[in-house]
Amino acid sequence: MPVSRRSLLIAAAGAAVGLACAPNVLAQSAAKAPAPLMLAEAYRHGMSLDDYWVSEKYDGIRAYWDGTQLWTRSGQRIAAPHWFIEALPPEPLDGELWAGRGRFATTVSTVRTQTPSDNDWREIRYMVFDTPAEPGDFTRRLAHLRKLFPITSVPWIVAVPQQRATTAEELDALLDKTMKMGGEGLMLHRGSSLYHAERSNDLLKVKSYDDAEARVVGHIGGRGKHGGRLGALLVEMPDGKRFKLGGGFTDAERENPPAIGTWVTYRYNGLNPSGLPRFARFLRIREDMDF
Repeated sequence: MPVSRRSLLIAAAGAAVGLACAPNVLAQSAAKAPAPLMLAEAYRHGMSLDDYWVSEKYDGIRAYWDGTQLWTRSGQRIAAPHWFIEALPPEPLDGELWAGRGRFATTVSTVRTQTPSDNDWREIRYMVFDTPAEPGDFTRRLAHLRKLFPITSVPWIVAVPQQRATTAEELDALLDKTMKMGGEGLMLHRGSSLYHAERSNDLLKVKSYDDAEARVVGHIGGRGKHGGRLGALLVEMPDGKRFKLGGGFTDAERENPPAIGTWVTYRYNGLNPSGLPRFARFLRIREDMDF
C-alpha cells in the first residue's frame, strides 16, 4: 500500500523515546519507531528487467530524512552537524550516508558518534535515491529528485545516478565493473512502483553472492585447532530460524567473537528446503543494525 505524504510526515514527527547508550554512540533520547522505508529483495538471474532503473548499491548506513532530522533504519536519531543538513529540503528523503567504497567502518564510526566531528563528517556524503512523500511512481519521483539536487554549495548531498536497465548481460557487465572498482553491488528500482514501506520486488539488490543479516544468540566452543575459542556462532534470522555459523572467521575473531545480541552479515549459496542458508560464512559485524 503506498505511503501518503501526510502519513510519512506524521510518522517522522513522532515523539522520541529515551535510549540509554554509551558515550560514543547516538544521542540518548533519540529512538523512535523504525523509519517507514522501502526494503529490497534479492535479484535472481532470469528476472525481467523491464521498467527498472539501475544504480550502484552504496555500502553505508541507510538514512531517512523526515524534513527536519536524519534517522537510521532502526529509528535512531543521527547526530549530524547542522551545516551537513541545513540545506536539505523540508520533505522526506531516502538515502545512504556513505564515506566511499570500502569505507563502511569509517561511515559507522562517524555516524554513530554522539558528538559529531566536523572533520569526520566532511568525509560523508548523503546519497539520496528516493523522495518518499512525492506522489507518483519511481520515475516521477526520480524526476523530482533531480530537480532538488545537486545544490552546488553542498556537494555532500548527492542525487544517486540512475540509468535504465537493459539486458541481463549488460547488468552483469555493470556489476562486474562496479565490483572491480570496490563497490558492493547494484540496486534496481521499478519505474512504475509507488513508495511503500515494505519488502518487495519493486526494489532489488544485485550482488555477485547472496548475503543476509542475523543476530548472535549464542557462542559454541571450538574443537581441535579451535579448542578454547569460538567454534561457531548460533545466530537467529529475522524469521526466528536459527543455525550455526562456523566459517569465515579470522583467528582474531575466534579469540574475540561478536557479542551476543550483535547483528552479523553472512554470505551463502542459496537456501535449503528448510529455509536455512547453504554454506553460510561470516562476513562481518553489521554494526549499523544495532542503532
